Amino acid sequence: MIRVLMKSIREYKKPSILAPILVSMEVIMECIIPFVVARLINQIKAGCDLGTIVRYGMILVVMAGLSLSFGAGAGFNCATASCGFAKNLRKDMFYRIQTYSFENIDKFSTSSLVTRMTTDVTNVQMAYMMLVRLAFRSPLMLIFSATMAIIMGGKMALIFVIVIPILAVSLFLVMKSVTPIFKNVFKKYDALNNSIQENIKGMRVVKSYVRQEYEKAKFERSAEDVCADFTRAEKILALNNPMMQFCLYVAMIFVLSFGSYTIITSGGMDLDVGQFSALLVYNFQILSSLMMFSMVFVMVTMAEESAKRIAEVLTEETTLHNPEHPVMEVADGSIDFENVSFRYSEHAEKMALANIDLHIKSGETIGIIGGTGTSKSTLIQLIPRLYDVTTGSVKVGGVDVRNYDIEALRNQVAVVLQKNILFSGNIKENLRWGDQNATDAQMKEACELAQADEFIMQFPHQYTTHIEQGGANVSGGQKQRLCIARALLKKPKILILDDSTSAVDTKTDALIRKAFSEYIPTTTKIIIAQRVSSVQDADRILVMDGGTIKNIGTHEELLKTSSIYREVYESQNRAGGEENE
Repeated sequence: MIRVLMKSIREYKKPSILAPILVSMEVIMECIIPFVVARLINQIKAGCDLGTIVRYGMILVVMAGLSLSFGAGAGFNCATASCGFAKNLRKDMFYRIQTYSFENIDKFSTSSLVTRMTTDVTNVQMAYMMLVRLAFRSPLMLIFSATMAIIMGGKMALIFVIVIPILAVSLFLVMKSVTPIFKNVFKKYDALNNSIQENIKGMRVVKSYVRQEYEKAKFERSAEDVCADFTRAEKILALNNPMMQFCLYVAMIFVLSFGSYTIITSGGMDLDVGQFSALLVYNFQILSSLMMFSMVFVMVTMAEESAKRIAEVLTEETTLHNPEHPVMEVADGSIDFENVSFRYSEHAEKMALANIDLHIKSGETIGIIGGTGTSKSTLIQLIPRLYDVTTGSVKVGGVDVRNYDIEALRNQVAVVLQKNILFSGNIKENLRWGDQNATDAQMKEACELAQADEFIMQFPHQYTTHIEQGGANVSGGQKQRLCIARALLKKPKILILDDSTSAVDTKTDALIRKAFSEYIPTTTKIIIAQRVSSVQDADRILVMDGGTIKNIGTHEELLKTSSIYREVYESQNRAGGEENE
């Protein structure tokens, strides 16, 4: 886990190394200052002149200035290193997610990935900041101060031999208690984020069904779960402070009592006033370093689970890989399914697709019809290799899709889904997802083919009209037509429409299909639809049921041979006839 995360430090290695070096210099200065002060006190006690006091004063000012400079430099480098590390972690996670196949993405929920890139990275950033500064400062301060205390106080420094193990044991017990709590709380964070995400995405549904109170109660339960776990963990962590304070004051009482007694009884021979004052300072430094160390421990304990979750994302290997010598050119739009079977998970009991044999010629128009859950979308997702087949093979242009360079293959396969996504920006920026170098004329032509130009020209800003996130400010039918235009700009050899005209009227649907047949005759077109009218002009129509192809043929042939197709056709036409009456 540490090796994986350290790869994200990269250009911030220098400040990550400079911070602990400067911290070490700061600690050395802070530990020498009490020693010099003790010497000054003894000089004053011995009746030194003003010149001696000024000389010691100048030395102390210089040392304090150096300590301040080293501390400021350490703080600057520490902040640079930790913020840069967090930036690289987020970037590496985001880039890694872009390489995932759909199978990989199915392993992580969206809310979990958001939590990992925000809350988890922040926890690791805070822990890293403490590690490169306090984690070095605390043990160095402890070692140097204890050494100086033994030099200055002799046997009196033995109090630290008793106090330090007590604190160490208490620290270990606290850490052991809170680690499983933090491990559990991040899963609840995922649930909390999921509740927020669902509510915001489904706001229209929530309001239309008047379910605000239900959503509030669901969110409150998730929030209370997180709060309860954090409260329990914080209560345990809160024991650190009183334990530290107790040990600090016990040590102070011991030093003050026995130190004063030793000075009085020995007449300053065994312990003088300067040594005594230095011992008090070192006592405070030792125990404060332990308190800082406990803070580091707490933060690292919190961040440990976050670091594991980040490492899971960074080490997740995509299930789809390019072959050693990939094919870079797609010859044509022919598609061959050869005895294809597929299931989404190794543990799935049933195949989503079974024994699919299908051969589509380049430029052919294929319609696919079938009920919900008949694996129509699953079938077309195998063509651009969004998933790999379980058995058999899918060939495009006569080459197995697994032998292509993934990017080269997907550049020649355009898929328009029913749930279309538009990104925030203007219409032109969204269209250029299909071709980033597309001219205004090319975009207008694609929109005319997709029957989108007419409504775009009615907008005040036309093609520069701003699109809200997810296309919230355009209708479902407008969104679908923009996405079809975007796909056409790719100039693909294969165009797949996955129920992507469901939100447009039948007249517009017919115009879109007519434009396809006239302007892109050489492109292979696969149209998944619920309406028979959307596919009845196709060269061939597949009727799917239960993950298999039940029938295949033209519209007229299927009316005679397929009971499923005939039933759908009659039910839709009956509904249309009744409506006309």
